[in-house]
Amino acid sequence: MEKKALADPSRIQPYDESGTLQVVIETPKGSRNKYAFDHARAVIVLKKVLPSGMVFPFDFGFVPSTLAEDGDPIDVLVLMDEPAFPSCVLEARIIGVIEGEDVLEGGGTQRNDRLVAVAMMSDAYEDVGSVADLPAQLLRSIEQFFSNYPKVLSGKAYNLLGTKGILEANTLIKSAQRLYSDRPSAH
Repeated sequence: MEKKALADPSRIQPYDESGTLQVVIETPKGSRNKYAFDHARAVIVLKKVLPSGMVFPFDFGFVPSTLAEDGDPIDVLVLMDEPAFPSCVLEARIIGVIEGEDVLEGGGTQRNDRLVAVAMMSDAYEDVGSVADLPAQLLRSIEQFFSNYPKVLSGKAYNLLGTKGILEANTLIKSAQRLYSDRPSAH
């Protein structure tokens, strides 16, 4: 039997016992390195290095035990005071979703929404209850990052569709939980 180097955080439940969202951090705030969880090997790998001057504005990761339309777990940007580290699991509360789509080769599109959450341990963002509470310039900067970084990573265009609140974000999570549990390998 082959032993794995790390526990697989992608298999934990999306919510803990108290109903708080759990997030697995892949890329910390301020990093030019884009890390990703390799599900086959259950390890974090370096996926790409962003150009000089371009960094992740906040911690970036995924909600475990979910499956989005792009075939990966749902992406989530976590606002908190200091950066975490790759593979750190933290508790967060949803404040909204940035809706968008990747432009595929051949001209088609595929949804690739990004949840926005606040770490439960954050002092700086503890009063933020919704994306509507964020300063307009900060929200524009986050949206701009998500519009630009897919082009840098893979040369793909990303169409920003809009930013929505907590209700839409929670609906997206529930749908992604269903997709995850209905996938063929789940049975």
